[in-house]
Amino acid sequence: MEKLFVFVPVGAVAALLFAFFQARNVLGFSEGNDLMRKISGSIRQGANAYLKRQYAGVSLFFALMFVLLGVMAYAGFLTPFVPFAFITGGFFSGLSGFVGMKIATAANARTAQASSESLNRGLRVAFSAGTVMGFTVVGLGLLDLSIWFFLLKYVFYAYLAGNEALQINAISSAMLTFGMGASSMALFARVGGGIFTKAADVGADLVGKVEAGIPEDDPRNPAVIADNVGDNVGDVAGMGADLYESYVGSIVATIALAVAAGYNFGGAAVPMLMAAVGTLASIAGTFFVGCKEKTDQKTLLRALRKGTYVSSGIIILAALPVIYFSLDCASYPQRMGVYGAVLSGLLAGVLIGYFTEYYTSNTYKPTRELADSSLTGPATIIIGGISLGMFSTLLPVIIVGVSVLASFFLSGGTIGSKEGFAQGLYGVGISAVGMLSTLGITLATDAYGPVADNAGGIAEMAGLPPEVRERTDALDSLGNTTAATGKGFAIGSAALTALALIVAYLDEIKLISKDFSFNLDITNPPVLIGLFLGTMLPFLFSSMTMKAVGRAAQNIVREVRRQFKEITGLMEGTAEADYAACVDICTRSAQKEMIAPAITGIVSPIIIGLALGVNGVAGMLAGATATGFVLAVMMANAGGAWDNAKKHIEAGSHGGKGSEAHKAAVVGDTVGDPFKDTSGPSINILIKLLSMVSIVFAGLIVKFSILK
Repeated sequence: MEKLFVFVPVGAVAALLFAFFQARNVLGFSEGNDLMRKISGSIRQGANAYLKRQYAGVSLFFALMFVLLGVMAYAGFLTPFVPFAFITGGFFSGLSGFVGMKIATAANARTAQASSESLNRGLRVAFSAGTVMGFTVVGLGLLDLSIWFFLLKYVFYAYLAGNEALQINAISSAMLTFGMGASSMALFARVGGGIFTKAADVGADLVGKVEAGIPEDDPRNPAVIADNVGDNVGDVAGMGADLYESYVGSIVATIALAVAAGYNFGGAAVPMLMAAVGTLASIAGTFFVGCKEKTDQKTLLRALRKGTYVSSGIIILAALPVIYFSLDCASYPQRMGVYGAVLSGLLAGVLIGYFTEYYTSNTYKPTRELADSSLTGPATIIIGGISLGMFSTLLPVIIVGVSVLASFFLSGGTIGSKEGFAQGLYGVGISAVGMLSTLGITLATDAYGPVADNAGGIAEMAGLPPEVRERTDALDSLGNTTAATGKGFAIGSAALTALALIVAYLDEIKLISKDFSFNLDITNPPVLIGLFLGTMLPFLFSSMTMKAVGRAAQNIVREVRRQFKEITGLMEGTAEADYAACVDICTRSAQKEMIAPAITGIVSPIIIGLALGVNGVAGMLAGATATGFVLAVMMANAGGAWDNAKKHIEAGSHGGKGSEAHKAAVVGDTVGDPFKDTSGPSINILIKLLSMVSIVFAGLIVKFSILK
């Protein structure tokens, strides 16, 4: 069985090589004329400057955490490897986003130029850029997992070789910490990038479209370059760090449950091997993506679906032998049950993706009805979008609930037996891995959207023919739907992973204090208070991030108005806007505003744990997971629907661009921007980070909490 582990680094190398060759393929396309290259260069320069400042600031946080974790390790609360694992998790998470951003800013003008030749060629360039992001994330994730697993198993914990249970416990404890590092980096990247991109987007739309009445991405708009920079630092770099965290988090959480389930190294092998097989399946799926010249959304969605369906089909076939040969310590019914849990996770992911698409795509009734509500003004479209987002939570919650039950009982879960209960929870964890097993291609379909969005902006600013903008708009609208679908996958897997992490937290407490007995009765005051606090945290976090976007957007609105007023000839097109001023405002605002929300997510479990004890932390994790999942789905879907309702009107419905309905839809879209690209996608990171911090600081909480 141990020989099968070699496939994990093989999968990592395959993913990174595929990303490298895809990047070379993208760079082989023409970047267009001199003006297109100049615009693309300005976007690239702004994105590089932002990430340089962000990583410089975040590195200080990681240095402080390294020292803190080192002190805790010296005091005996943690193993000596934990501080280093934390650093590598954050480094690879940040690197994933950085690589994705670099290729996205190189591909935007190339996509615009390719779209001037054909729709399919534009799709291929943008999608190829997305695959670089997707396979960099899974490749670096598997590489990080492989390095730490082999290092801990064969070097540092070789003396425990006679006791598999102790060895895998020690390994999983250290690996959970690099999950915490990845989550911390992802939260900073997602929140900071989200504040930047949505501040620029809101400011550009409100002043440019609504007040000045000029088209989207018009070069006269001073915020237009900042808007395009924001697409890359938020929707690409932030998303890459986010999905890296989701990917490794689901795998590490399942590894942590392997010992309690009685599967030891066989159980630890399954999620890692599933991820490696999923990488190869995703590579195969990319070759099935392509379209003809029809620009309707159903045709384009079908083009991308082909790739994801092929990848899922390969996983269905390959998962059975992986599980059968890895779980050699389990009975035949148990192995088939774990296989059933994988299928349950895959099916749940497909269904969440479908219903996310249904509620956010302008191909379907809900978004078109939302567009209709714009006829009576901004208030009704805002009301309609919020109600659509709230209603759209019903099916994902039911799907995840059914998946949890199916995975639990299929894997041999029983309520009365300790080992049977652990086996059921292992099945829940492996279903999350199944949901994210095709992340390579799922993320590629998500990451291509910002590239297409930038391509549309460059086409507008460079004055390319109208048919080019029509093609890039079609690709951009599709990107809004695939982005919402990607967020649905991330949020759905976060709910399953968070459940597994809560169990890992309970197991960690029992390992630290073997005589400790949990009292998780809902009437136990620490549990009840913790539940209320946990329920509140996603709302507090969302409030902080939404306010941050609002404050930053106000600065952009004032700057754009100032330039329109003071720069003579700007509106006539005879003078050039000061784009750098808006980029600088967004950068400074994002760096400042991202600190408080991110720190809140990190310190909350420690403060609650020290005040309410381990029972209170358990209640907090339950409350945060439940409300965080629902709130994240609501915000992501409402924001996606508002955006595509606006694009439906811009395509010619209800008077088209410049109409009163369009102005109302723009207002709705500006409300939806921080919903779907700042607060919503950051919540799924929050709920997993809360669990990981609770696990890492469990020893500290057990010893120093006020309530025992």
